This record gives sequence, C-alpha cells and structure tokens, in this order.
Amino acid sequence: MKLYYLAGACSLASHIVLAEIGAPYTLEAVDLATHRTETGVDYLTVNPRGAVPAIELEPGVVLTQNAAILQYLGDHSDIAAFRPAYGSMARARLQEALGFCGDFHKAFSGLFAPGLTAEGLESIRHDIHRRMQQLEGMLDATGPYWLGAEFTQADAYAAVVMSWAAFKNVDISHHRKAWALKERVLARPAALKALKEEGLI
Repeated sequence: MKLYYLAGACSLASHIVLAEIGAPYTLEAVDLATHRTETGVDYLTVNPRGAVPAIELEPGVVLTQNAAILQYLGDHSDIAAFRPAYGSMARARLQEALGFCGDFHKAFSGLFAPGLTAEGLESIRHDIHRRMQQLEGMLDATGPYWLGAEFTQADAYAAVVMSWAAFKNVDISHHRKAWALKERVLARPAALKALKEEGLI
C-alpha cells in the first residue's frame, strides 16, 4: 500500500495506524500548494479533491477520506479493537468517535486559514475549546483510551488533530483527559515511527 501524505496533517493518523497494524507500506509526500507529489506525480490524478490522505491499496485502486481509510485498515488487520463486529455496539461507538473526529478536525483546521485575523483566531479558539470539552465528555473513564482499555483509530485521529494547537500557540493542556490521551497516543512506538518517517522528530 502507498500512503499519500503531508507531514503532520490528518494523514498522520492513517500513517500511525499503518505502523500499528504492521502492514507493509510506502509513503509519498504531497505538496498541496502545487498538487505535486515528491516524485512529480500530479496528485489530482490520484485524488481529484486534492486532499490528503489517499491510500493506493493496489495499482489503480485508491481510497480517500481519513475515516474510511482508518476503518478499512482496521478491518484488514489482526487487531480486534480496530475491527469490532459488524452490527455490534462496539463498532457503532468506533464509527461515532470517527464521526466526531471530523467535527474536531474542522474546528482545528481553522488555525491554518490564510489571512487569519486576531478576531478570527479568537473565534477559532472558542470553537476548539468547545470541541475539546465535548471530547472530554466522550472519553471513557474506564480506560486509558477513548473507547476504554484498547487503542483505536479514533485515538490516533484525535491525537493528531490536537497536536495542531501548538502551531498557533493555542493552549489546550487544561483539558486534562484529552491532553493525556494525546500524550499517550503520540508516545506509542507506532506513532514515534510515523513521526520519524515524516521528519517531525
């Protein structure tokens, strides 16, 4: 499999999960400004929407959208927590968490809007803290991860998004449960591997 990514972007979540499941993969960096990959490929021929991540599962077969990629990788892994049974509440909870990650992602992505004013940044900060409070309420008190004892794809996605706050000096550390989740996830060997491969550590 080949993962098309931008260092530190939401594609990092898929990268972490690839490392977790132990599947063989290659990486191809994407310049979203030019829509060219590191080997000179027109990325719009890979993903016409121009966003990362995209994953080429086999020649000519490309899957996009983080939530879909994360679930696909989980379903083709040997990790039980990544592939709850169809129709089970555990699977519905995982899908619920990944759905919320989309809302979470949207709140934080405002930090990277071009021409962001001080007033705009304050509005984005407010939305980030609102979403952080919602995440705090969703975290399972019975275990170290979002859905309990086991790490899942939702943990990876949420941790990556939370890492963006540092780029604009937005302090989210007082959301203690969520902050602890981020720290725990990004310390996992698979996360450290992915961070290193993306040149982030």
